Amino acid sequence: MNTLASDSIHTEEIILNEDGQVGGAATPRQHHQLTPAQVLSWLPKNATPEQQDSAIQANIKPSEITWSQQPDTLHLPGHTAGRSWRDVSMPEFHGDSFLHGQPYFNPELFGGRQGVAGDPVPYSIARDNVITGLLLFCFIIAAIAFAKSKRFVYKQARHFFRPPHDERTSGITETSGEVRVQFFFVLQSCLLFALMYFFHLQIRATDTFIIDQYQVIGVFALVNLAYVLLKSAAYWITGWVFFDRRLNDIWMKSYLFLLAMEGVCIFPAVMLQAYFEVPVETTLVCTGAVIALFKMLALYKSYIIFFRHSGHSLQIFLYFCTLELLPFMMLLGVLDIIGNCLKVNF
Repeated sequence: MNTLASDSIHTEEIILNEDGQVGGAATPRQHHQLTPAQVLSWLPKNATPEQQDSAIQANIKPSEITWSQQPDTLHLPGHTAGRSWRDVSMPEFHGDSFLHGQPYFNPELFGGRQGVAGDPVPYSIARDNVITGLLLFCFIIAAIAFAKSKRFVYKQARHFFRPPHDERTSGITETSGEVRVQFFFVLQSCLLFALMYFFHLQIRATDTFIIDQYQVIGVFALVNLAYVLLKSAAYWITGWVFFDRRLNDIWMKSYLFLLAMEGVCIFPAVMLQAYFEVPVETTLVCTGAVIALFKMLALYKSYIIFFRHSGHSLQIFLYFCTLELLPFMMLLGVLDIIGNCLKVNF
């Protein structure tokens, strides 16, 4: 089928096959890209869509698009021209911030999560693995030490309320192992009293400190240890100056035994408060009762050792207040000052 195609530019004869494709053309004089309308105008009116599509694919080839290089003038007078839609570069403020270029700008640091933070879980000894392990270690060592030294403990307890029959001797003899056991119980007493004061500080003052909780408890334990050492030194110096050396030795052994047993008696109160949610007020009352009981035992023991045969029995109160009550009140004051220094003051 021959078709004569003409336009304002050129005229040519196109030969179509039976399937609608161009079979040949006479003297082609094409100088520009044909349009689909021009190709479809060559076909008969009864051409199928498949024939139309074949004719368009055979006569129209995609060519390279050449964009205009003329400046964009489609903007308001007095305003700069907008950016081209082909410019896909990110804006300058995409990775910028208010503090960009300042020494406080640290984009590598984590800035936190979005949203509202929940209430933090309050600190508890029961959820503290370090303190739990330390208390468990103290319990195991104390059980082993008591199993090996229970005969010595029974002997000390049996002779504690008896006055010394022979003042020329130093009382009950102690082996090096028994002395080490008593020193361990003294260290345990310092730690337990530090925990008790830490409980008191959490309830009465605050549970937020400028340092870690372990360090706070460690500071309190060191203060208690310093208190025990200074008071022992004061007892020894006073006994060396005013009393007999053998009586002073008996008193120092009894005092060491009192300190050791005081920590043993306070251990159940700490465990009940930490792991069985006993109120802190109840634990503090029990601790105060234990301290008062051992103060009375120390008063009684110092009386039967130093003042039982002397004619100045009332001096026991001066002795007791100076070397027992006054240092204890100073200890509470020092702990209170340290607690105020370590807590966070808003």
